[in-house]
Amino acid sequence: MRKNLSAFVVGFGAGVIQVVPVAKSFSCCLILPAAAVLALSLEQKSTGDYSPITFPRAAVTGILTGLWAALFGTFFDLFITFITHTNDVVGAYGELQKMISSFPLDETVKKQVSALLNGVITQIKETGFSALYAFSALINNLILDTLFAFIGGIIGMRILNSRHSSFPGNGND
Repeated sequence: MRKNLSAFVVGFGAGVIQVVPVAKSFSCCLILPAAAVLALSLEQKSTGDYSPITFPRAAVTGILTGLWAALFGTFFDLFITFITHTNDVVGAYGELQKMISSFPLDETVKKQVSALLNGVITQIKETGFSALYAFSALINNLILDTLFAFIGGIIGMRILNSRHSSFPGNGND
């Protein structure tokens, strides 16, 4: 666990930031890649090993950062939804209904999707929890957070390797 502590710590921070209203808009494209870069940098500082970061090390750190961010982000999202009995899906219900009705699908499919969405909204408003919402949020976060943190890990590998290769006295003069 100590070896991957930086991914855990930074993943926790990214998970918390994912539930902040304005910051959640930037979570996939900015926060998660930056979190993976930060995790790699913290790992280097904690071990004192500034040797070039390998692709597998960057990939594992990025993926672990994304997994932890997804788990913590989903937990905090569900917790806040449970307490407040509302979330972004409840707030966008009208627009979602319009979007569903504009899909080029059979009317029975549209009605089933609308009924499913209505059930989720009703559950969230009444109890603060919907199993379908929780499952879909977790799967969505696991896929997207892991993917973008993986990309950030690879970018971080390139950034940190180029930064450390330019230090004087490292044999690359």
